[in-house]
Amino acid sequence: MQKRILGKSGLEVSALGLGCMGLSFGYGPATDKQEGIHLLRAAYEKGITFFDTAEAYGPYSNEELLGEALKPFRKEVVIATKFGFKEGQPPLGLDSRPETIRAVAEASLKRLRTDVIDLFYQHRVDPNVPMEEVAGTVKQLIWEGKVKHFGLSEAGVGAIRRAHAVQPVTALQSEYSLWWRDPEEEILPTLEELEIGFVPFSPLGKGFLTGKIDENTTFDKTDFRNTVPRFSEENRKANQALVDLLGNLAKDKNATPAQIALAWLLAQKPWIVPIPGTTKLHRLEENIGSAEITLLPEDLQDINEAVGKINVQGGRYSEQSQKMVNR
Repeated sequence: MQKRILGKSGLEVSALGLGCMGLSFGYGPATDKQEGIHLLRAAYEKGITFFDTAEAYGPYSNEELLGEALKPFRKEVVIATKFGFKEGQPPLGLDSRPETIRAVAEASLKRLRTDVIDLFYQHRVDPNVPMEEVAGTVKQLIWEGKVKHFGLSEAGVGAIRRAHAVQPVTALQSEYSLWWRDPEEEILPTLEELEIGFVPFSPLGKGFLTGKIDENTTFDKTDFRNTVPRFSEENRKANQALVDLLGNLAKDKNATPAQIALAWLLAQKPWIVPIPGTTKLHRLEENIGSAEITLLPEDLQDINEAVGKINVQGGRYSEQSQKMVNR
């Protein structure tokens, strides 16, 4: 697989990463441990070198899974993890106090079975802790050799600039896809100006852009999509037009809707590295195939014009979760 560079600090990763949250958290029951290990090792064998986790995924169990699965080739991969929630549990609220950041770093190092965290994100901006303190704490961890790179997740332009002034931000992780294009307005120009990489999560619209979900789909009771307005039955029906559009484009390219959605993201900027997640080997292979698809300028123009006529319905977060983004 081709490589890409995140940020001016030169962090090199595979053009597609793997979002690992769904193996342990968020989309229903956790994947069997051995199946998870098999999937993670298969991803590496197929060229993926960038793996995304967080203490909050489980909590803790996702980091432990990656620590065991990636240990045989730890030096060949880049592991990103995150701090920022009380006790690693989003429902308890935010906590990016310096002492918490340090405690999370030490605990994550043990769970990941490593001596350094390649990329350490603040999971959400904490309004109760000045960004200068957060960035300064990570800067110290970098100086101590416990962390290599600093990242932010779902941060607004002001927070990005404040953090970057203290410790250069290597990457911003936020949602971005054909059905959530808000980052194009302010975030992408800021990242380009500051030479910060962009890591889109949910690049397949939390599964919707694969074409495998419709108005009749039912989710497990523990699946967080049950709380997402965009996934109400009514909105899924309304948003089907976007999936139908991707399906038509995919036929022309002998591809799948998911591959077109990922190829579109890869074509936006050379410093964008999407991290689609999956628990299934055939989906992993399908996603990796997107890196081989070339979308010509006229293809991108056609996609932009067609998508521009579709008004996606429903918010991407519950009201409570929405309060934590773009601070």
